Amino acid sequence: MRFWFMRLKIFAACVMVFMCVLRVPAWGQNSQGTTKIGVITSLTGSLAAFGGAHKNGYAIALDEINAKGGVLGKKLELDFYDDQSKPDQAVQGVSKLVDQDSVPMLLGAYSSESTKAIIAAVTQREVPLIIPTATADNVMDSKSPWIFRICAGANDYAAATIKFLKANGAPKSIAIVYENTNFGQSNMKAMMAAAKEAGINMVAVESYEAKSPDYKAVLQRVKQANPEVIYFCSYLLDAVTLMRQAREVELNPKYYTSSGTGFAAAEFPTPNGAGKNAEYTFTVSQWLADAKWAGSKEFDAEYFKRFGSHPQYHAMQAYASLLVAAQAMNNAKSLDSAKVRDAIKNINLPASPFGAIKFDANGQNQHPVLMTQIQGGQYRVVFPADAAVAKPIIPAPAWSKR
Repeated sequence: MRFWFMRLKIFAACVMVFMCVLRVPAWGQNSQGTTKIGVITSLTGSLAAFGGAHKNGYAIALDEINAKGGVLGKKLELDFYDDQSKPDQAVQGVSKLVDQDSVPMLLGAYSSESTKAIIAAVTQREVPLIIPTATADNVMDSKSPWIFRICAGANDYAAATIKFLKANGAPKSIAIVYENTNFGQSNMKAMMAAAKEAGINMVAVESYEAKSPDYKAVLQRVKQANPEVIYFCSYLLDAVTLMRQAREVELNPKYYTSSGTGFAAAEFPTPNGAGKNAEYTFTVSQWLADAKWAGSKEFDAEYFKRFGSHPQYHAMQAYASLLVAAQAMNNAKSLDSAKVRDAIKNINLPASPFGAIKFDANGQNQHPVLMTQIQGGQYRVVFPADAAVAKPIIPAPAWSKR
């Protein structure tokens, strides 16, 4: 009896092992034999416009990669997880994509808030993450060997804006209006430090809660401080409301500037965004079709053909991130996460539609920042001089004279 009982236990153990082998797929491969990469972005919620731009940029890169043979000889597939514009959902996305779907690497998230939230989970699981758009510099504070950022950060944005201002009128006073999130706080702190170093007087620093219907009290306080420059750190919905209410309270600085994002969204200057209220605003930008990087105009044309609108840099950052991810996997000749990580470290693209791409020892790509101004409903590069396609219009006309 004892003999048969022992044989039964051994048989049961073998069945369990066999079922586990059936249930757990190889890294990054599904039953169709494709190679998968996990993507976390905001497909719903308040940041869905940016997540949609991500998805469109990824789609163009995906088709290009698969047309050239895919990754490791197999078709590449993207495994999307919608973080619903919420940091806690982004963390759940890491668990789902890595623990359940067994992807060997991740791209994302969109916002700085969600991206910072997933850093620890990604590092713990030892899978490489390429960050396409999060500009808060504290997303890189962990110095994790698994984290790479392709975009420039808040300090770069502030430095580029100050350099532009010094070369175009050298204003003496500035105010900051920022949303009270990781993104807003990081960009506010970066501009405070950059303005102080440049000798520009900080006359007001105002925070607000995102998605509020009314910012007039904030804007009135800024108006009383009478700055020559206002620097906004806002996502799209807030940027639209802020500019409409700036007109309503007759807030007339010489320069409306911003840390990109909402003020750099494709929808911002359109009737669905701020419309004519967006005119004359300056913003940092990481890419435009006018950028003098090979492939920029071709990407813009393909995007317009597919989606009926011209992209801003968010779509390009996603596109470039996926190209880098695919090349790293091919260079590694493996889906092993450590080997892919090492291949990302060694990426060196002297020319791409997003400019040169090479990561430093901390995983940061050294990406240049452009300054644009909305003129006639279009983003136009106005700085630096060697990249400019138009001259900046300064000062912004008073609202009563527009």
